[in-house]
Amino acid sequence: MILSPEFDLHEGEMLLVRKPKGWTSFDVVNKIRGLFHIAKVGHAGTLDPMATGLLIICTGKKTKEIDQYAGLEKEYNATMILGARTSSFDAETPVIERRSIDDVTEETVRAALASFAGYQTQLAPMWSAAKVDGKRLYKYARNGVEVQRRPREVNVYSIVPTRIMVPEVQFTVVCSKGTYIRALVDDIGKLIGCGAYLTALERTRIDQFCLTDAVTIDDLIDYRRNRQDRIESHENRSIPR
Repeated sequence: MILSPEFDLHEGEMLLVRKPKGWTSFDVVNKIRGLFHIAKVGHAGTLDPMATGLLIICTGKKTKEIDQYAGLEKEYNATMILGARTSSFDAETPVIERRSIDDVTEETVRAALASFAGYQTQLAPMWSAAKVDGKRLYKYARNGVEVQRRPREVNVYSIVPTRIMVPEVQFTVVCSKGTYIRALVDDIGKLIGCGAYLTALERTRIDQFCLTDAVTIDDLIDYRRNRQDRIESHENRSIPR
């Protein structure tokens, strides 16, 4: 997308933003809030800190539309490692279990992935931002506490391997709102029998909105700087000589 000079972020705009690795979704919200001094900023569809990719950001009056974006289908590129498990189901926590991958073939992986297409139930990972009794699950997990979570139905519309070099497997998945890709990876590892954990995740699409159209944090910083320069230039021309 093009950051137009006519944008009125205070009044309300929808932005497609590329979230960097290591940032929380709320970090992106806070950055935009601070750059443009906007009180009302929100995002549709949380990405884990390790994940990168497309975030839909709404400002001003557009924040009232966040729910309509959050419910749209998502597309991800994912990378998993077979033969090990972690408590967070991704690379954010240490490996807690290792198993042999000697009998794992490309055909085994393809069959396992294909079996996860369709409706299924998931539990939110303990190392996630989902809430139980008003408290984030990861806060329980940090204290070594596991709490009961309600299973929820999700739909994996398609799951297609793009590269299989055991122990590393890359795949593309299109899924419904609320699908945890790292929980899906853990389930795939269980089915294969060797365990698996997520090492990389990029959200490439939210319905018709694509990552290729997103702006970066640096783009936003440059836009803010250029916008301020235009304001100052206009003010200077307005000063009587």
